[in-house]
Amino acid sequence: MPRWIPDDPATESALLAEAGLAESDQLFSDIPRKVRLGRMGVGPAHDELDLVRTVDKILSRNRPYTGFATFLGGRIAPRFVPAAVDAILLRSEFYTSYTPYQPEASQGMLQALFEFQSLWVELSGMDVANASLYDGATAAGEAMLLARRIHEGKRFLVPASLPWEEKSVLANYAMGTGVRIDEIRFDPKTGRLDLEHLKAEVARGDVFGVLADVPNGFGHVDEGLLDMKSLIGAVPYVVVADPLALSVLSPPGDWGADVVVGEGQGFGASPSFGGPLLGLFACRRDHLRFSPGRIVGATKDAEGRPAFTLTLQTREQHIRRSRATSNICTNQSLLALAFVVYASTVGPRGLADLERSLSERARTLANALSGIDGLRAPRFDAPYLHEFTLEVTRGTATGFLDRLRRRKVLGGHPLADPRTPAASPGNELVLTAATEFVGDKEIAKYAKAARTALAHVPGAA
Repeated sequence: MPRWIPDDPATESALLAEAGLAESDQLFSDIPRKVRLGRMGVGPAHDELDLVRTVDKILSRNRPYTGFATFLGGRIAPRFVPAAVDAILLRSEFYTSYTPYQPEASQGMLQALFEFQSLWVELSGMDVANASLYDGATAAGEAMLLARRIHEGKRFLVPASLPWEEKSVLANYAMGTGVRIDEIRFDPKTGRLDLEHLKAEVARGDVFGVLADVPNGFGHVDEGLLDMKSLIGAVPYVVVADPLALSVLSPPGDWGADVVVGEGQGFGASPSFGGPLLGLFACRRDHLRFSPGRIVGATKDAEGRPAFTLTLQTREQHIRRSRATSNICTNQSLLALAFVVYASTVGPRGLADLERSLSERARTLANALSGIDGLRAPRFDAPYLHEFTLEVTRGTATGFLDRLRRRKVLGGHPLADPRTPAASPGNELVLTAATEFVGDKEIAKYAKAARTALAHVPGAA
């Protein structure tokens, strides 16, 4: 049987005649012409072999990051994935499984999700985690909504250095709710949050939550986060954390965080053109019934054997809409499983050793770039782990990165908000990182390409 059964012209004419129509366009007559897309420019039909060749030709224009010396920083990072991850992930009982509505038939996936929750609880220092959300940015949005459920106010404070993409997602979450998102200034020398400004903003009142990130949007570790809870008092404290960084840092729960969220893509998944991603979410037990999504719980069956089941389910599909905490429809089960397999394969000591190794490579990279005329690396005087911010002092950051790309180097992620570059705190700043794919050869290639890229920019000696 063929994979599809197309209609031939005679069949199509017969179907239209039966419907009393002269042509197929009449099927869409109720749609105003000004909003129709019209013909999409698709050429004449191909046979299957020609179609495959045409698509392959189009796909050959893709330039995967694996063909470059890659120094991309930010929440989504290239990272080596052990073969064991895909070997388990692609088993049919996991790869094709759907929402585990029937616990008696879904014990394997439920156990995997329970272990995923347990891992994030351990890393974050929180009491309870959910079965994951769509990505790190939407997890931050859900954390903001949780904060508003447990504390009165209309203002949510975020770092000015928070990536513009995440600010945009938070703004979408705030739309129509009466919530205003205000920014906390940072020290221009260190990139750390200005705690005096934070204190003054909280004192103004009407603040229902404060968000901070570790590492921050500049890649640095801000020791001031340890003191933030004492400054904001009863105001809920949300922390966006990198799970790899938490392998060597004390958990945010020890600093007084009420909610800890993050992006889990780096544990077991490749960047894959920006997705799929994995949202991490954990909170204190007091806030359990205000958390989004659903939670897998451990229990015993009628015969006293260990068993797993969906327990608190606060999404619209399970309870009345007026009582739902979010419209989150599902969770990232497959990516959550990848997180579990990756973390279990590498192990706690292996994760910490990896972070230390990447941090050493990042310092080697910064030293190699710091002597180049036209760059300042690192830009801020503050501790950092595997990523840091460099400043392009000759020309523009985007121009610099474009010239690097032509030399097969992905030099980092520009921090300026492209929608409002004039008002962005990230003008001419680049977040760059060391990954497992960065060695002495790649660092030397970056330094050479950077010198060449900057040599003919106006202002060069």
